[in-house]
Amino acid sequence: MGARPVTCLNLVSFPSGKLPPEQLHGIVAGALDKITESGAVLAGGHSVEDSEPKFGLSVTGVVHPEKIWRNVGARHGDVLILTKPIGSGVLFNAELKGKLKDPGAFKACIECVTTLNNTAAEIFARFEVHAATDITGFGLAGHALEMAQGSEAALTLELDALPVMAQALEMYGAGVTTGVNRHNREKTMPHLRLEDSTAVDRQEILFDPQTSGGLLVALPEEQAAGALDQLRQSGIKEAAIVGHSSQRDKDTHLVIK
Repeated sequence: MGARPVTCLNLVSFPSGKLPPEQLHGIVAGALDKITESGAVLAGGHSVEDSEPKFGLSVTGVVHPEKIWRNVGARHGDVLILTKPIGSGVLFNAELKGKLKDPGAFKACIECVTTLNNTAAEIFARFEVHAATDITGFGLAGHALEMAQGSEAALTLELDALPVMAQALEMYGAGVTTGVNRHNREKTMPHLRLEDSTAVDRQEILFDPQTSGGLLVALPEEQAAGALDQLRQSGIKEAAIVGHSSQRDKDTHLVIK
């Protein structure tokens, strides 16, 4: 991470016999909008016939060799900042099932996942980033665990400090979940310690798979407040300090309190 995107290629699988071409045009147009917003250019692409639609981008970028951000390397005493709220997984499922009664909540979710991380990345580039990852399908707990396992420190996440999308907790409380939550929980729990004070009704949000989630960044404690202030001044209002790193305790890599 830490690179600037330069060129992109569309990679498309599409069932042309099942879906109208207008849907494919919309997918490609939406991608082009975001590519242009990022400062990169669309150089072409490849498409194949498939039984269901799939879309992705192959991206080439540039980064200074001494400023590459890896998803490992958090140090003892670092502070953790998360730039976007979590909860998109359960909200997508709730909307598909007709369970989400507040249209404003789903609109806010879409606005969040369609917001690029480029502004946040540009701000963090002004600071000493020790480790960084985006939060996607493994959920916050899964990606934080991956960061911790490759670092010489344990990570602690404070559940009450996490920014959460509107209605996400309510949907979990109503019994809505995703097909990935159970897998994420099973993979994470052997290396995770839940403090006695951890609210049971809020735990599932940790395993919620994100689409285009925010950045989780570890940086020195003395720089955290300045970075957070710049993020919020730039319009990333829900960015928050969500935890810290500390000395590792035996096999525990991740602590939730």
